[in-house]
Parts: sequence; structure tokens; C-alpha cells
Amino acid sequence: MLASTTAPNYQTVTPLSPVKTPIVIATRESRLALWQAEHVKALLTARGHAVSLLGMTTLGDQILDRTLSKVGGKGLFVKELEVALEEGRADIAVHSLKDVPMELPDGFALACVMEREDPRDAWVSPNFGSLAELPPGAVVGTSSLRRTVLLRALRPDLRIEPLRGNLDTRLRKLDEGQYAGIVLAAAGLKRLGLGARIRQVFAEDQMLPAAGQGALGIEIRADRADLMAALAPLAHANSWLAVSAERAVSRAMGGSCSMPLAAHATITGPTLHLRAAWGDPGGSATLIRASGQATTDSRAAAEALGAQVAQELRRQGAH
Repeated sequence: MLASTTAPNYQTVTPLSPVKTPIVIATRESRLALWQAEHVKALLTARGHAVSLLGMTTLGDQILDRTLSKVGGKGLFVKELEVALEEGRADIAVHSLKDVPMELPDGFALACVMEREDPRDAWVSPNFGSLAELPPGAVVGTSSLRRTVLLRALRPDLRIEPLRGNLDTRLRKLDEGQYAGIVLAAAGLKRLGLGARIRQVFAEDQMLPAAGQGALGIEIRADRADLMAALAPLAHANSWLAVSAERAVSRAMGGSCSMPLAAHATITGPTLHLRAAWGDPGGSATLIRASGQATTDSRAAAEALGAQVAQELRRQGAH
């Protein structure tokens, strides 16, 4: 598994030639997004760069009464940050990679994928130690179509209800008794020191993660070669290779948050292993699964593997 420790470990490094002007990081203002931005800031500062943060509220943060699939998708979390990059108010944007659309707008580039945290999903509940302990008809919260179809395949007798908001808001709604349990990304809980809230970490064969889950991506304007060079030391080759394959599956399927699709890659030695699953949003508990592997250290070859796995999903009836 590709994972990093929860607490950042800022080792002493040889400073690089800094970018001529201070680097401004555009970030959402949720507690998790700010942790991610501060993490990147500390790493860049240790390399001799001057760095500041530009906090912003995105449309995705404001619209909480509807699911993302009905209001424009995960791109709602990054659009305002991209506008800040385009206007020169910020230089880089730090994203949870699973929130980044599969195709970036013209003029933007993914400059760096950092070392991945735990990519798995986590079960959080005050009263039930695992999903298996829930009584029939219990209410589980998630607004992810991927998690909905995977939960339905595991427990078709449960009620899956929408759950929007940042991580703290979701936990508050759980603690108020609106849900018997909720499913969250393990990475976010661990990064904020909330690992104790996790009652169960789902095995990947139970809840296959979303493309890019647990990884941080840094976006820049495509013409900023200076930033590309400055961010290069923060990149983690294996994490980038794995998420390239995963995002290629989603891209080939036309993936967005309205796509009930899971894709996850792992690396063993020189071999990249990729699994994907698609569920019927109409209510069937049957999942379509596909997998593949390739020996490669090339992101282009990883993307080709992703396209092959997507083709197998479609051959079996995924759409």
C-alpha cells in the first residue's frame, strides 16, 4: 500500500534556489484543506521558499443541500482556486486529488502528486464497531455514489442517506444521531488526528477506494516552469504512477462524481496492479469488476493500463 505517516516529518534538506517571488497557495478554508496547505507550505519553506496562504470558500463548500452529482460535480471544489491561479492572486493550489476533475482546463497542469496517505475508506460510528453489526434498516450516511453502490453490495438491507459538508460537519451530524454510522476517507481523519474515531477500516476488496483517494495533488498554471521545478522534490513517483492509472480509468469512463466508479492501484516491485468496480446507480446491488497489471515505471503506460481496465468494465456492461 502506498501510504505516508500521519504526522509530517520535515527533515533537514539542502535548500534549492527559491522562486523569485513568494509562493502563494490557494486553499479551501476547511480544517482539512488548511492542514494540507500548511503541510505543503512547511515542505516548501524547508527548501528555502517564502510561502503564504490564500484561503477561499468554493461553491462546493457553499452548496450543502444537494449531492455533488446534481450541482456540477467535484470541480466545484477547485474552480475558484483555478481562477485565483489564472488571475495571478495565487501561484499553486493544493487539492485532495479525488476532488480534481479528470481533465484539467486548458492552461493548467498537475505539477506534483505527493506521497499518499491511507487510501481506504473508514467506518465511523458511536455505537456500532463495524458495518456488519448494523441492524437491518439502519441509516448510513454518504453522498458518494461510489460508496453508495459499494455499501449496497455489502448490505442491501441498509438505508443509505445523503451526507454533505466538510469533515467536521459530517462528524457533527453523526454525533447528533442523524445516522447510525458514516463512511469517510481514512486519510482525512488521520491527517487531522482523528484516527481514534475510526471503528473499522474497510478492506479494499470490500470498499474499493476512489481514484486518487488519499493523495494530494498540486495544480499550477502550465506556463510556470519555475514552480514546476520548485515542486519536483515534493513528488512521490509511485503515488503518481498509481493515481495516473486510477484517474485514467475514470477519464475513459467519463468519470465524475456522478459516476459510481471505484479504481485503485498498488505497486509490487516493478508491477502496477489496478482494480476497478462499477455499480448501477439505479439500485441493483450487482457490481461489475475489472483488473489488470503491467510492468512499468511510466505514467503514460499506467494511463494505458487504466484505459484497458475501463474497456473491460464497458465490455461487461458498465456505462
